[in-house]
Amino acid sequence: MRTRRTSCIVSGQLILVATPIGNLGDISERMKSVLEQADIIACEDSRHSGRLVKHMGITSPKYIVVNDHTERDACNGIIEAIMGGKTVALITDAGTPGISDPGSVVVQAVIAAGLSVSAVPGPAALIMALIISGIPTTRFVFEGFLPRSGRDRAERLADIASEMRTVIFYEAPHRISRTLNDLAVACHPDRLIAVTRELTKMHEEVWRGSVSAAALHFATVEPMGEFVVVLAAAEAPLPADEDLIKEALVYEFSNGVSTRDAVDAVVKKTSAPKRVVYALALLMNNKEVTNEK
Repeated sequence: MRTRRTSCIVSGQLILVATPIGNLGDISERMKSVLEQADIIACEDSRHSGRLVKHMGITSPKYIVVNDHTERDACNGIIEAIMGGKTVALITDAGTPGISDPGSVVVQAVIAAGLSVSAVPGPAALIMALIISGIPTTRFVFEGFLPRSGRDRAERLADIASEMRTVIFYEAPHRISRTLNDLAVACHPDRLIAVTRELTKMHEEVWRGSVSAAALHFATVEPMGEFVVVLAAAEAPLPADEDLIKEALVYEFSNGVSTRDAVDAVVKKTSAPKRVVYALALLMNNKEVTNEK
């Protein structure tokens, strides 16, 4: 189903509105216009968002608070308002809503109810960090905030260590040093990284270098502000040579496994093409048969 858009606000819809990530000079005319005309402003914290709304001269706004504790009731209230013909503008504490915040839950709920969703594009910390990092931007993946501890964190770090696209994630100041240390252990120490903080603000800073150097640097400075980290892609593993593949196959065959299972295990260990491993496995098996005769 195609929805036709015009420059005017259509009643009865959800509009995601990107807001500044630190510099109020990034307020756009369209952002201000949509927030002025909206019947309801959905936000994470009405006190925080209220300062921005007041700065734009918007008086007597009506809020619905959407956070981890209220998202279910908030979604119901937003859907009810939209079905009643009202326009709901959704904002986050800073940047583009729907990215690492409850906004994505609201969008899914509104779409599931068969209602209209649009957006006013604008600032996004992850995109700004990426484009000023100096790290390739052609292919990238966003990880949000990494798990804080346990198996989930270990698995995520392992995934990032082998990720062959540029990786972007957010981190809190009190966890940045630990996370960089963990990356220095999980990744190749020379892998490039850009650590950004306070984007668009007076004390904006970008640190560029290797993962190992970043871990050392941030262990000696007091971290301040919210961080966005951009990590270069992992290098493709070097293809295993024939001797290494044969050694791995001999080990698997010595354990009594089938040719098929041996090939699968060696492909996983060496990242060698399956057809190459399979051909060597058949060759080795044929030699063994010949020797037995």
